[in-house]
Amino acid sequence: MSIFTKIINREIPAEIIYEQDNIIVIKDIFPKAKTHLLIIPKKEIPTINDLEQEDRELLAEMFFVAKKVAKDLWIDEWYKLNFNVWEKAGQEVMHIHLHLLSNI
Repeated sequence: MSIFTKIINREIPAEIIYEQDNIIVIKDIFPKAKTHLLIIPKKEIPTINDLEQEDRELLAEMFFVAKKVAKDLWIDEWYKLNFNVWEKAGQEVMHIHLHLLSNI
């Protein structure tokens, strides 16, 4: 069980920015930008390489959540999105998550 699953299950505290049935958005505890959020599916999928065809809608929904949260935070004119895949690329938690970063 990943640390993100523990956050989703409310076993570990986190600053939750947004939540819906299948996705949660939290603040990164080690931010790399003024705004650094993690968009996390509630389904535990270790890496992008582990996605299945059935995950297509969930992955798309992560991007729509990013768009909504960016607009809600008034940073929708400048932000970037990033997935890290495996440790060598910077993935520290083996549960896919989309980074939303902005210096606004």
